[in-house]
Amino acid sequence: MKRLLLSCLIGATALHAAAPASPDIVVYGGVPCGIAAAITAAREGARVVLIEPTKHVGGLSTSGINTAESEHMLKWTIGGFADEFYRRLGKHYGKDKPEYYFESGVAEKTYLEMLREAGVEVRYGASVDMVIKDGPRITEIKLTDGSMLKARVFIDAGYEGDLMARAGVKYAVGRESKDEFGEEAAGVRFDKTVRKARTVDENGRLLPGISAWAKDLKEGAAHPAPMNYNFRLTVAKDPTLQVPIPAPKHYDAKRYALLADWLRARTADGTKVKLEDIIDPYARRNGKFELNNKQASIISLGHFGGQFEWPDADYAKRQPIYDDHLDYTLGLLHFLANDEAVPEHVRADMRKMGLHKDEFADNGHLPYQLYVREARRMRGVHVVTQQDVQENRRKEDSIGMSSHFIDSHHVQRVALSETEFVNEGRIWRMGYAYQIPYRALTPKAAECTNLLVPGAASFTHVAFCTLRLESVWMITGHAAGVAAVLAVKDDMEVQEVPVAGLQEKLRAQKQVVDFIPGLPEKCEHLNGPPEF
Repeated sequence: MKRLLLSCLIGATALHAAAPASPDIVVYGGVPCGIAAAITAAREGARVVLIEPTKHVGGLSTSGINTAESEHMLKWTIGGFADEFYRRLGKHYGKDKPEYYFESGVAEKTYLEMLREAGVEVRYGASVDMVIKDGPRITEIKLTDGSMLKARVFIDAGYEGDLMARAGVKYAVGRESKDEFGEEAAGVRFDKTVRKARTVDENGRLLPGISAWAKDLKEGAAHPAPMNYNFRLTVAKDPTLQVPIPAPKHYDAKRYALLADWLRARTADGTKVKLEDIIDPYARRNGKFELNNKQASIISLGHFGGQFEWPDADYAKRQPIYDDHLDYTLGLLHFLANDEAVPEHVRADMRKMGLHKDEFADNGHLPYQLYVREARRMRGVHVVTQQDVQENRRKEDSIGMSSHFIDSHHVQRVALSETEFVNEGRIWRMGYAYQIPYRALTPKAAECTNLLVPGAASFTHVAFCTLRLESVWMITGHAAGVAAVLAVKDDMEVQEVPVAGLQEKLRAQKQVVDFIPGLPEKCEHLNGPPEF
């Protein structure tokens, strides 16, 4: 009996010794921001676990958005890990320079190679369920698969800020009023273009896709919803590269009554309509086209109004919202290919498209992720505002730079009358190079002292429109990864990380932290079309 007990104790001791140590840093969200944070932290010697709730890393860069958005940016502001990633893509395509237009599958392969090289452990298929704290410090998190993870520093890189919210950190959703931060572009924004189409059914009820009456909203007032979401399908026009676009699981032609009414009116007055007047296929590599919204279209691939509840919904409630977006998207394409309200030549052009057979093969050739352009936004030590990205653009605690246009897609359609509506929520402002402050990545110390939030960072809605690009999120992720290691090594709160030391490391890693004399600060013109 004693020998058996001794044997059991020896076995238990050996198992304990073989068990992996807790990571120094847990990064939540295998999106580009999280990948950058995980890899830069691991390169500094930290033990890192990256948690990705889906089965694939890369966020929208591997789910259909095949551009760095550099066409709306000053390219000199893209440095550090982001520049390294795009240079890897350039090497793949036989170029000795960064490549800003790419394919989802190539981007995923590149990210996975970089994660393996850095020794980052990636855990797939589980989301954060609960955050356990001791005072303002996170001690461990529980995932939806029941596993527990301890770490010394946590990084929430996800689009929704789910870890941040569960940690009790204050945040905002939707749009601030003009008055809250004195932002000219804030709040409810009615488009100047009035669009003529029937907005109500025979009973006077608003048609699907019309969210409200304009009379019930006030220009410049706060509004609880973020900009719209969509799926970025990768399609092909070459029949040899196609698989059929599936019909939606739940199809209702009434969802597109607005479009049907508009098309019938164009047919009646003899106005020629093209498919490209309704959807926008961006040419990409190897016979691929990326489908996106057409900003001037009567309807959109973005599901206006469908996104309202997503940011604060739990995972069970998000699933039907996700499914509804997919039904809406596939339903619109099905409508364009088959409905008699659509001119035959437009139907024929739609039927010539198919999903590209080389992408998302394990997901029915449909993107892995919904394009969540904006969800929660932390209220951290410093809130970046429109003034910070256009006027007061220099910051002593800079950890990187952005220069993207202020680009908010529409939020909703609102009826002016039974026959007219306007879109609401669009912002399109010139981009300026500006420095991103470290304080925008840190919660207030009273709320949490070992969490960094480079994804759902501390920005107003207007300012967030310059942050919400994967290229820029890799810049904030890079900084968060290095800052987390400094906090671990010196056993300090993330708010106390010495900015000068952080900046020194970032500069050594080719992150663009400073303005460069002689280089432009205004992004006045869009860059030309991609060259493949």
